[in-house]
Amino acid sequence: MSHHAEKIELTADIRTVHGKQVRSLRNAGWVPATMYGHNFPATALQFQEKALGYVLSHVTGSQLIHIQAPGWQQPEAALVREVQRNPVTRALLHVDLYRVSMTERIRAEVPIVLVGESPLVAHNQGILITGISSLEVECLPGDLVDSIELDLSTLRELDQSVTVGDIPAPAGMEILTPSDEMIVRIVPAYEMAEEVAEGEAESEEVEVISKSKEDQEDE
Repeated sequence: MSHHAEKIELTADIRTVHGKQVRSLRNAGWVPATMYGHNFPATALQFQEKALGYVLSHVTGSQLIHIQAPGWQQPEAALVREVQRNPVTRALLHVDLYRVSMTERIRAEVPIVLVGESPLVAHNQGILITGISSLEVECLPGDLVDSIELDLSTLRELDQSVTVGDIPAPAGMEILTPSDEMIVRIVPAYEMAEEVAEGEAESEEVEVISKSKEDQEDE
């Protein structure tokens, strides 16, 4: 199942401050940004930090943001391409936005959302192994979805797996990720227990060997 997100709108101002001077913008509660795209000149923008932070915390990379700025006749639809944050405080430093044309196909990453639970996992008979967590897709912007759900309750057999080829593409969307990429797999619980036991045994053997080398050096 796929989900279309609600329309997200955000107001921006045209940015006239550049370079090192953007520090003054951040101190005043603004976040510098740049919007660019096919047949769209790179445009310097600035957003109120609180409003932008709220939107970024509620959107995925495949959700359109409709941005309105002074002098624009209508809002421009864009995808978030890059978010820069302070590595310590996590404060927003800069955002790159890709402006899209509603009549031109684009590529985007759509997250996979796992829902439900396999009865094998619920009864401790199997363990869920996860693979990729998103799909690369191509479509018109209007056909983008914010996520694709995968119901784990359908996994009822040991060693059963779901690959990209098992996911039906939402209407108007082409999935570009290779069809053999694994998304999830149910492995028998006893196999995982054996692997853990073997790993612990190998670790103990390494420790014993290392100790014997130390003893030899002492001698």
